[in-house]
Amino acid sequence: MRLVLAIRSSRPIPSGCGPSNLDNIARIYRTSYRCLDTSQSDRLSRGAITQNGRTHSLSEFINPVLVEVSRGTLVESVHRGAAAIVDHGGGLVAAWGDVERSVFARSALKPLQALPLIESGAADAFAVSDDEIALACASHGGEPMHVDRVRGWLKRLGLGESDLECGAHMPTHGPTANAMIRSDHEASAVHNNCSGKHAGMLATALYLRQPTAGYIRRQHAVQRGVRETLSALCETDLSDAPDGTDGCGIPVIGMSLHATAQGMAHLANPAGLPRQRAAAAARVVRAMRRYPELVAGTDRFCTVMMRHTEAAVKTGAEGVYTAVLPNQGWGIALKIDDGAARAAEVAMAALLEFAGIVTKPYDTALAERMEPPVTNVANRIVGAVRAVPELRHR
Repeated sequence: MRLVLAIRSSRPIPSGCGPSNLDNIARIYRTSYRCLDTSQSDRLSRGAITQNGRTHSLSEFINPVLVEVSRGTLVESVHRGAAAIVDHGGGLVAAWGDVERSVFARSALKPLQALPLIESGAADAFAVSDDEIALACASHGGEPMHVDRVRGWLKRLGLGESDLECGAHMPTHGPTANAMIRSDHEASAVHNNCSGKHAGMLATALYLRQPTAGYIRRQHAVQRGVRETLSALCETDLSDAPDGTDGCGIPVIGMSLHATAQGMAHLANPAGLPRQRAAAAARVVRAMRRYPELVAGTDRFCTVMMRHTEAAVKTGAEGVYTAVLPNQGWGIALKIDDGAARAAEVAMAALLEFAGIVTKPYDTALAERMEPPVTNVANRIVGAVRAVPELRHR
């Protein structure tokens, strides 16, 4: 498929010097654009994309504003994005923006990536508990409740921290990181927010009698199993999917938000899945719902939303979120274009309200997440971060 971008101008403009939005679109769609003078582009409005002989306005290719940031009476910043709510049959319940474009869902896919740990038999063979299943789905803050459990899990497997290939970083939980700095303790791989997922992958490798070294490599049996699981649950062909490397070293695979939400919908309602996979899906959701602090951490967005709703919510880097809605049998996938976490959280909260999971009047904990205040240096409220009305109301 070849795309041509054009922008109208009153005089010729050298190719490549158009607005940044055009540069971004050209990069996303792997094409180039050309600028035309008025005589060449009377049929165009301000800008257009020609695809397969049909001209589209640029608005069709630019995602809508999902979140606004106000200061006083002015909307100071906006965040664009896309989101899909899908039922377990694959039907779109609702969609905003381009939900068919490939994105990297990053850690928001961890609930799906944890399924092979259970389906393979490794979880039963190594007596993996529900709190450890929650850690396999986690982007945790590196608090003692996370780190101690991962260390215990590795010890039970006959492994150590050096077997983790996720790399080390300081805890994202501020008080824990500050305590480590004061006591002059260095971070290790168990503090990595993905260490639970990696412990689960090591357990799977051991059970399959595969090498534990290199378990993050694309061709390792563990990663092939994860890819096959994603393809099946998300009902999408990944043979030519965009790929890359996640922050923790494992392969990351590009899928549409529609497909990603489809996978989450299968977790929400696994009735149509093979018996063993359905049981694994139910266990993942149960573990996340039972141990939300282990999936995220103290006062984290995912933790709060799971404590106060029946949804299983999972964050991912670069403005991605997923949610599993068992009562409705729906899955949600969200991506904020600029990767802003502040917008992703507010947008996900709004989507849960749209789905009927969150209702007014909000309790105090939820109210702070639905519309977080903007404060100044003196900690006075001067604005707010709000989802657009279309995102939260049917």
